[in-house]
Amino acid sequence: MRSSDPAQAFRLLPSVEEALNDPALRVDSAAERALTLELVREVLELWRAQIKSGALDAVRLEAELAAGGLARAVRERREREQRAGVVRAVNATGVVMHTGLGRAPLHPEVARAMADAAGYCVLEVDRESGERNERDARLSALLRRLTGAEAAIAVNNNAAAVYLLLNACLQRGVRDEVVVSRGELVEIGGSFRVPDVMERAGVVLREVGTTNRTRIGDYAAAIGERTALLMKIHTSNYRVQGFTEEVEPQELAELGRARKVLTAFDLGSGLLDLDGLAPLPTAMHDEPRLRAAVASGVDVVTFSGDKLLGAPQAGLLVGKRAAIAALRKNPVYRALRLDKVALAGLEATLALYLAGRGDDVPARALLRLTADELRPRAEALARELSALDGLAVEVVAGESQPGSGSAPGVFLPTFVVRVTHRAWSASALASALRRATPPVFTRIQDQAVLLDPRTLLAGDDVRVVAAFRTLARG
Repeated sequence: MRSSDPAQAFRLLPSVEEALNDPALRVDSAAERALTLELVREVLELWRAQIKSGALDAVRLEAELAAGGLARAVRERREREQRAGVVRAVNATGVVMHTGLGRAPLHPEVARAMADAAGYCVLEVDRESGERNERDARLSALLRRLTGAEAAIAVNNNAAAVYLLLNACLQRGVRDEVVVSRGELVEIGGSFRVPDVMERAGVVLREVGTTNRTRIGDYAAAIGERTALLMKIHTSNYRVQGFTEEVEPQELAELGRARKVLTAFDLGSGLLDLDGLAPLPTAMHDEPRLRAAVASGVDVVTFSGDKLLGAPQAGLLVGKRAAIAALRKNPVYRALRLDKVALAGLEATLALYLAGRGDDVPARALLRLTADELRPRAEALARELSALDGLAVEVVAGESQPGSGSAPGVFLPTFVVRVTHRAWSASALASALRRATPPVFTRIQDQAVLLDPRTLLAGDDVRVVAAFRTLARG
């Protein structure tokens, strides 16, 4: 029978029970056996699909089985299973708020506060009276002090904050239109588009202006009996350049007050501007400031906790007392509110700012590092790696990025460690580093792996060297 005959290959496939009896796959516990069973089925199903498509014939399958390929494939899947999930990682990419790596790294005191809250904690009870209260009452007080807003609430991310804001517009009866500049209908990560969020929230989008130019008169002309909200959205992940014009939040607030229509500014990144904070790089000065947005007079400002604020993931809504109270009463708020651990982390982060320690927040500290400050660390790391066999290492000028849609088009000067391996491609080397413990994430440029010290936290230099040393031994 020809080896290309699929029937012959199918007959060679062992049964699940035969595979489990392979000494190389024997395990001790029932839980391990259940996982092994699942993985064996996955491998066999993959092989069936390959036979059906013609990618695997009887000759190759027989050779694979004889070489212990089934057990090897199951072991590899088990190892991937053990590496999966949320685990500590080393960010050597130079992207400070890296969405794939958890965005803003948290201050150690913030992390401890979150760990402490994981057990029993004071959440929805007042310590003095013993009566039930709002879980984010303390957070609201901190946000009021930091931003100058009259009131504040928090939900699980900024998309949720915008959704809650839009959905609350439906509480105004027939007034369900939201007016937004055509040039501000952004798409955020994961293909979430503002028009789609509006549709899901149940409101009607009313576009005004053009892609590059929108004036306050465009908003005014769009106001009608159904208008519920005038909204400005910061284009945090792209820039429109050239002949442009946009409506300032102060103009929108004045129009809203005059026409008795709610106004909002989705700030996105949430750059906090406080007296005494060290300035961020000049290249980031175009980012709108949180306190300035609140002072503009719009009714609600929404922004992220886990971007430029440097806190855990959250969507924060601050603004006028009446507007925030209406949002809190919306039943959707309960579905979107934060859990105790995230609340503890946010409170601890805001407390750092209020204590005059905002510059200690890691995201801000990493963004402020200059190339001259980073060069010695890059050179020290390069010296360590140069001692390992098979590596070619050099320090070169490079660029870091804020990341996560914050300050698009902004690049921060840095020095990076450029590494090549005499036997491996850059892609293979980067892949091997991601499988290290902890995984090390890098970036690839011009057939080399780049390590940017800007995003290496305390102790990460040692972890990077250990990962390379393990690869050299293996």
